[in-house]
Amino acid sequence: MGYLDNSVVTVDAILTKKGRELLARGDGSFKITQFALADDEIDYTLYNPSHPSGSALYGEAIENMPLLEAFPDETQIMKYKLTTLPRGTSKLPVLDLGYSSIALKQGASVAITPQTLNYLGATSIFETDGYTATIADVRVLNSFSGVGINTEEAERLNQGSIIGTNVSKTVIGTTINLTATSVNTLFGSRTQLQTTVTVIGRGSGARLTIPVTITKTN
Repeated sequence: MGYLDNSVVTVDAILTKKGRELLARGDGSFKITQFALADDEIDYTLYNPSHPSGSALYGEAIENMPLLEAFPDETQIMKYKLTTLPRGTSKLPVLDLGYSSIALKQGASVAITPQTLNYLGATSIFETDGYTATIADVRVLNSFSGVGINTEEAERLNQGSIIGTNVSKTVIGTTINLTATSVNTLFGSRTQLQTTVTVIGRGSGARLTIPVTITKTN
């Protein structure tokens, strides 16, 4: 990963891991049908309508921010994707997970079924494209999976195994299932483990992060 030269207008486009795999086959199966845009690096609070040099420089600080070089890891880049909402939208979509936080005892399970509010003219709706969910530290779980979406991408992410390394893991589904770890050694002298889970609507772009606490019982 590196930084781009933002002194000129640059479009930095790369293939996803799946796109690279299809391209490598060389059998004609590689066809670009979708793309995504993101603004991960931008801090919009730097927009300054009180700039002493006038309106032409209101966004000067934003325009001078360093831009990241793209890399194909969906868990670390493009976390803030740009979305297109229907014309006339007056409220931004938000997520309701049914929980403001999740507290589990060792080995216990919970299922999250997100709903999207203020989307496609509905007060509350389940997005047909499903939701992506990312657990910040996968070690605290015995299993983490999504169900309800059967695309190749979803199946690839959902079938990934839990590893004993402090890394994040992303799954896709209309329902997200979490089962707390039953391993005692991870706790050390502590009685609780903390992490977060972030859920994003794949159509709306609505995003919500809540804390997850695992309590030692064994």
